[in-house]
Amino acid sequence: MAYLLQQVLNAVPLAALYAALAFGYALVFGMTRRVDITYGALFAFAGQMFVLFADRGWSHYYLVLPAALGMGAVAALTYTLGSSWLIGRHILRPLSHSAPNAVLVASLAVLILLSETARLASGAREIWLSPFLNQRLVVMTAADGFTVSLTAIQLINSAVMACLVGAGAFIMHASKVGRIWRAVAEDDQAARFCGIDADLVFLCACLVAAVVAAICGILASSYYGTMDFGAGLVFGVKVALIASVGGQSNPLRSALGAAGVALVETLWSGYGPVLWKDFAITGGLVLLLVFSRKESLIP
Repeated sequence: MAYLLQQVLNAVPLAALYAALAFGYALVFGMTRRVDITYGALFAFAGQMFVLFADRGWSHYYLVLPAALGMGAVAALTYTLGSSWLIGRHILRPLSHSAPNAVLVASLAVLILLSETARLASGAREIWLSPFLNQRLVVMTAADGFTVSLTAIQLINSAVMACLVGAGAFIMHASKVGRIWRAVAEDDQAARFCGIDADLVFLCACLVAAVVAAICGILASSYYGTMDFGAGLVFGVKVALIASVGGQSNPLRSALGAAGVALVETLWSGYGPVLWKDFAITGGLVLLLVFSRKESLIP
């Protein structure tokens, strides 16, 4: 029982991460109705910029750790938002009404560009942060001495990401901003006839999604200590799949579906063969999409 509880607690940070990423991804997918892997690239790019600038602040400017981390966070947000604005305005928006495969090909090019930019900026070396906030918080101690615990950074990251999803869901369902987003997502031409600037709404959705991706990248890099150069492709494909579990065009349902996938993935790691985890989870998601046919990945 204690081991099962530990696995469920282990799933909480991953579920929060997947949910936040799926929520942000759905904000853009609702506009384009085109699958792209750019969102995962922005997530990885933000993490890489955070680690790079935090290391530079610590090693070259001799800042204290909180100041170095703050410098990395500001740089990551700035670069990610700037990249998202350029991508949304000059790539996604012009291609959103073209052939579906055009967006997928362009997003792959963007992923390679961002990954290579981060790799060259770091000198092709993998940078690691010093561990912090890794104190264990014991939840329960079993009779045999097995302790169920989480670390402080896991709790903080989970709380921040859950607040992002909760605040975003409230805004989307109870504010004028959410109604405008839904209007443009359902029919941008009809929204234009009603006086809504659909292009501005599209760019704002890209920027809000980029903020979510950047925060997730910063928090994930803080927890894991680094961000791999190939993480953009892995998370780009994975986010597109896990977001579709709840429906890619509904941010809240996408987030809830992604959290469920994280729970299954963690339980598989705890009880099943780890070697087959990615194959089983990815294969299961593909089969679910094929049999459910709620939304086609490529319209």
